[in-house]
Amino acid sequence: MKEDSAAKNAKNRIDELTDAVNYHNYRYYMLEDPVISDFEFDKLVKELAVLENAYPEYIREDSPSKRVGGAVSEKFGQVKHNIPMLSLDNAYSKDEVTEFDGKIKRFLGYDIREEIDYECEFKFDGLAIELVYKNGIFVQGSTRGDGVTGEEVTANLRTINTIPLKLQKDISYQKNISYIEVRGEVLMDKKGFKRLNEERLEEGLSLFANPRNAASGSIRQLDPEITSRRNLIMFAYGVGDYSKEIKFETQFEIMSFLRTAGININKNIKVVKGISDAIDFFDDIEKKRESLPFEIDGIVIKVNDLKLQERLGEISKSPRWATAYKFSAKQEVTGITGIEVSVGRTGILTPVAILNPVNIGGVIVKRATLHNQDETSKKNINIGDRVLVERSGDVIPEVVKVVFKGKKAGAFKLPDFCPCCGSPVVIDGAAHRCMNELSCPCQIKGAIVHFASKRAMDIEGLGEKIVGKLVENGLIKNVADIYYLKQGDLSSLEGFGEKSEENLFNSIEKSKNISYDRFIYALGIRHVGEHIADLLVKYFGDVNGIKSAGIEELSSKFGIGEEIGKSIFNFFRLNSNLAVIERLFKAGVSPYIINVSISAENSKIAGKSFIFTGGLKDFTRDEAENIVREMGGIIEKTVKKKLDYVVAGGEPGSKYGKVVKLKLNIINEDEFKELIKK
Repeated sequence: MKEDSAAKNAKNRIDELTDAVNYHNYRYYMLEDPVISDFEFDKLVKELAVLENAYPEYIREDSPSKRVGGAVSEKFGQVKHNIPMLSLDNAYSKDEVTEFDGKIKRFLGYDIREEIDYECEFKFDGLAIELVYKNGIFVQGSTRGDGVTGEEVTANLRTINTIPLKLQKDISYQKNISYIEVRGEVLMDKKGFKRLNEERLEEGLSLFANPRNAASGSIRQLDPEITSRRNLIMFAYGVGDYSKEIKFETQFEIMSFLRTAGININKNIKVVKGISDAIDFFDDIEKKRESLPFEIDGIVIKVNDLKLQERLGEISKSPRWATAYKFSAKQEVTGITGIEVSVGRTGILTPVAILNPVNIGGVIVKRATLHNQDETSKKNINIGDRVLVERSGDVIPEVVKVVFKGKKAGAFKLPDFCPCCGSPVVIDGAAHRCMNELSCPCQIKGAIVHFASKRAMDIEGLGEKIVGKLVENGLIKNVADIYYLKQGDLSSLEGFGEKSEENLFNSIEKSKNISYDRFIYALGIRHVGEHIADLLVKYFGDVNGIKSAGIEELSSKFGIGEEIGKSIFNFFRLNSNLAVIERLFKAGVSPYIINVSISAENSKIAGKSFIFTGGLKDFTRDEAENIVREMGGIIEKTVKKKLDYVVAGGEPGSKYGKVVKLKLNIINEDEFKELIKK
């Protein structure tokens, strides 16, 4: 009986927590009006995760734990839409929009002077999707596809926070709708798009051309976990089929119902009387377009009255009762007068087209990115070509395609040597990269900031602003120069007094004695994080051992793969990098190797893998991780199925939910202390 009582209490609490978390998600993402703190919200989520782990039979279909995860699909299934998802006719001028209004009146037999109520809303530039809710629960999601049949992408759509897993009860109707198909657009905001492309550039991957392609590519990922990291948004624009417990008379009523049911709709929806007011709405939105956080390519004008929509019907694949009034194209044709190569802070070479100045959407554009060699070759772009250039929001203008080939045959080729420092360029995935990380002037600021960071050499006081001043004043040209600064060098710099200079020199001196793995990590070798640095030192010892290893040995020794092996090998082939390392040693930098064989003797944790989440009372994170390393253990940075120990401190972070889901071995700080006792 006690067991039944405990299970019943757990079920009731799981129900309470599921409803509470979903409600607070709704307040946060839909209403943008949270009523509890992030800390309180996280506590609810963690309590729910623990209970669901103990009682998986009571996990509800609308549980927030179902948002992320699920098996990786091998392919998408197909879904046939009950009502076809039609495309819209387009209008590009006031005359065309006025003619749209005239056609509707002629079809309905209205006098041309009679005004029709139109509902106006944004035309989002994203991926069209359909969401099916049964008894208020999200059960299936699909893409538009060809309008009749789409791809089944339910698991991926579950990861989007603006898609509720359970509808809110509509207070005005006092009932739930038993079946409804919600139609909307999935998109990525401008900031998210820019951040995603920056990450892909650093990883040597091809770039997405625009936010629409990024959103589409994210939804069509076979792994839902990748989709969950893309911070996508969904805005609903209407419905397909639905049960008739609730009657709607207008398009605006449908949108109002969706909003109160917890479905995300854009707030800029307006019912206007007559087509001239719809045109005014368009003009107003066009002025605000650039300031919007996401891309739109116009507005949609819909007849508001649903009975009139039914009478008007459709033509072929588009409804008579709606049209998309699109903004003027943000593309123009111009000539390429030259191509420059820029070197980014991570050493990636980017070809940039120098253009005959051209006005695109009210802005004079003189430069446009060509992204990388693959894109340039694929589009066959060279100096002298006439090209189509596109500008979109705050995204860097780009060359879309060649419209007329110039005299130069073939595509522009990136140089074999860095234009910034003259070092050899290597091909790294889709990127061409200068491997002179430690001395290349174009990379040096980023390299020094990383070198001095807390988890690397830990030189307190050498942050981004100070590094910028030191480089700009010629006091530092590479990371070794840090150790050759002299008293008085900094006194002329703004913000530096005698005390702050003394503190920095003390921190620089202290950093000379540091573990070898942190020293290797500090060098900023491409793809070498803390974990790989630790493995390199364990297997190869010091710099001499690492630089003597071949690509195959580096790649196969601990399974890091050929790409990382090549990156390490190329770094230690460059004489300029070796010269900087030699100068560091001459300046007194003396990294030490932890004698794992002694520390790990009789250790219970030798060879065991650990990950830490949350704050510890008696250790800093670095201290705890170093103890594990010294005792022969392995520190992981990402949650994996084969982790031996998860050490959970106070207020564990986002990793904790995945840890619970994978049912990994979780220990607290006291248990960790027992484990490391000799």
